[in-house]
Amino acid sequence: MSYDGGYNPYGQGYSAPPGAYPPQNSQVSPDAQQWFNMVDRDRSGKINCEELQAALANGKGQSFSETACKLMISMFDNDASGTIDIYEFEKLFNYINQWLTVFKTYDRDGSGHIDENELQQALTQMGFRFSPEFINFLIKKSDPQGQKEVSVDQFIVLCVQIQRFTEAFRIRDTQQNGTITIGFEDFLTVAIGSSI
Repeated sequence: MSYDGGYNPYGQGYSAPPGAYPPQNSQVSPDAQQWFNMVDRDRSGKINCEELQAALANGKGQSFSETACKLMISMFDNDASGTIDIYEFEKLFNYINQWLTVFKTYDRDGSGHIDENELQQALTQMGFRFSPEFINFLIKKSDPQGQKEVSVDQFIVLCVQIQRFTEAFRIRDTQQNGTITIGFEDFLTVAIGSSI
């Protein structure tokens, strides 16, 4: 099967954020600077997971999950310090705003969450063709309280995990037919490396 207009088992995809190292004399947007100053409670010039979590609400009256905050910091933490500086934060700030826009597109009733049908539509629009059973599994995995809904932080984590596994799968799918044979240790490498 071809990927030029034919069935794409990986979805259209979306790229991971670029590196956050700033060019010399780069400027940070005033919005990002203002948010950074509000989030950096200890005035260290760095933002950690706890500070980020305290600053982000998921639309259901709750803070973003620790899992979501750790994931997002790790995506932009180029020096592996567990924190992000102003330049890394600006990349994260833009990234979150992009995901909020996508999320709001599917949260048509403005409830602060998307349901099973809305998640199916979102993933289909991204190019994935998942079965209703798999969508149900994703909802249950994302929402342990059993309300059958996904908040924005859960949505971001879910999409990033799907992206990471898709990329790992694509590398191993040498025939580009949506099927791979994988050894146990390679599977564990993918699972552990793609998870948070």
